[in-house]
Formats: sequence, C-alpha cells, structure tokens
Amino acid sequence: MASINIDSFFNSLNRKLEPQIQSHLKDVYSSMAIALLSAAIGGYIHLFTNILQGGLLSALCAIGFVIALYSTPDNGKNRTTRLMYLIGFAFASGLGLGPLMEYTILVNPTIIPTAFLSTCVVFGCFSLSAVFSDQRKYLYLGGTLMSFLSLLLMLSIINLFIGSKLLYQIHLYLAFFVVCGFIMYDTNLIIEKRRRGDTDYISHSVLLFLDFIDIFRYLLIILTQKEERKQRKSK
Repeated sequence: MASINIDSFFNSLNRKLEPQIQSHLKDVYSSMAIALLSAAIGGYIHLFTNILQGGLLSALCAIGFVIALYSTPDNGKNRTTRLMYLIGFAFASGLGLGPLMEYTILVNPTIIPTAFLSTCVVFGCFSLSAVFSDQRKYLYLGGTLMSFLSLLLMLSIINLFIGSKLLYQIHLYLAFFVVCGFIMYDTNLIIEKRRRGDTDYISHSVLLFLDFIDIFRYLLIILTQKEERKQRKSK
C-alpha cells in the first residue's frame, strides 16, 4: 500500500510539473537545505561558543551577503561564488536567531526541536499544496500579502508608541499566517519564473529560506509565550 501511494505521488508530480521544473525545484530545495544547515551552524556557534555572537554585526553581515548575491548575476559559471554568498547569508541569519534561541532555552530547551519540527511540517504542507495546486492560483495572493505586510508595518509603528500587548499578539499571529501565505506564493512564483526561462535556483532558494526562518522564529516566540503562561499558572 505504501509503495502504491509513493508511486501515485510521483505520477501526480510528473503530470503537474515538466521535467525541467522538477529538476529546478530539486536544485532550489537542495540549496535551501544547505542554507538551513549553515544557519543551524550559526545558531550553534552563538549558543555554545564565544567565537561569534548574534546582534547588529550579524544583521549587517547578512544584509551584505544578500546584496552581494543579488548584485552578482547568474551566468552559469559563478554559481559556486553565489552559493558561498548564500551560505554566508544563512550563517549570519542563524547567528541573528541566537539571542532568541538563548532565551527560549532558559524557558524550556525542548521548545527549539518542537518549533523546528513544526516548521518543517508547516513549510512542507504549504509548499506541496502550492506545487499540486493550479499553478497560477497562488500568484494572485501577491497583492493581498503585500497589503497585509503594509498593515503589519503600520501596527508595529503604532505599537512603538502605545506598547499594547494585545496589539503585539495580533501582529504576531497575523504575521505568522502571512508568512504561510508567502510560502505558497513564493513556491508558485519560482515555478512560474522557471517556465519563463529563469534558471537562477540560488536566488530562488533565498525566498523559501526566508519563509522557513520566519516561520521558525514566530513559532519560537509563540511556543515560548505559551510555556511562560503555563509556568506562571503552575506557580
């Protein structure tokens, strides 16, 4: 039964996507996996060594690497260099997550693996739903998602002045669902770009890497808040 389900899965995938797009997505997800490994190393170095620490410098390094990546057009011969930029960007991003993970460990260390596994499930479900759906359907989400991003920015600015906990929670959960929407949008956008001849899988992987990191960050915050409330009630 399991083999039949796996065969039907790949048969459905073959019907949905052309071979060149399947190959492109493999490259995209492989690059993303390398980036996630680099981010994990960055987070580990912040947590368990004194070599480097996440903060303003790591944020500036991440910005520098991503600017270098997008400033270096893909010509088929410089992909190793561009992959190094991606790895550097991911490493700096992992360092930047270090302070949040450090606080999470103080609350409950088991939150980190729980958040990571939950992120994998959420990302996998939304990305696969985009792959197996009508290929252009989620592209129309772009305008709506950008509108929500503007709303989130406005809420952040307002909350800087009023410091409302309720407004912060609204912002947190709304941002989480917006990022879930971006997973579907970005997956369909990558497929559509490849259909139009764009083979730059390294820059495409940046989109999904950022979605994954954002989901992980929001889940860390949500689960940490839940654990803190649980600990307060138990006291």
